[in-house]
Amino acid sequence: MWQFTGRQRPSFAIEPGPSQESVWDYPRPPSIVRDAREITVRCGEIEIARTSAALRVLETASPPTVYLPPGDVNMVVLSQSMGNSLCEWKGQATYWSVVLGDKQLKNVGWSYDNPTKAFQSIQGYLSFYPAQLACFVGNELVRPQPGGFYGGWVTDEIIGPYKGEPGTRGW
Repeated sequence: MWQFTGRQRPSFAIEPGPSQESVWDYPRPPSIVRDAREITVRCGEIEIARTSAALRVLETASPPTVYLPPGDVNMVVLSQSMGNSLCEWKGQATYWSVVLGDKQLKNVGWSYDNPTKAFQSIQGYLSFYPAQLACFVGNELVRPQPGGFYGGWVTDEIIGPYKGEPGTRGW
């Protein structure tokens, strides 16, 4: 059973410095926080998205997942992918691929078309995997959350350890 809820930082968590956030201070269930910083997502030279109206989903043990409003996403280069997944908090996810001429990058992002009541504010917003696309918070290139499955955005302000790193399988 999961014992971490963001109320007390575990002894193995890294102590955050000034201007840093510990993922162990994030709540469970997750919260949604507005982020007015400029967020950019690129595929090579093609801009996929740019916004100053992002929403961050903060969940214990994971780097933030950043969701971008659909009006700030270049939907012309996206195509809905086959398949979906289920999040215990947000509901069923829809996946998106980038299509640029003959080039297709499958499942680079996802959205929630009909999220649970608690996550209605991210309805239709899209998030992208920083392991597959170049995602930026301001001028900082985002690093992907370890493990390949999760979509968290790691920046210098985020302190772990994070779910997905070696030795975290039991979290």
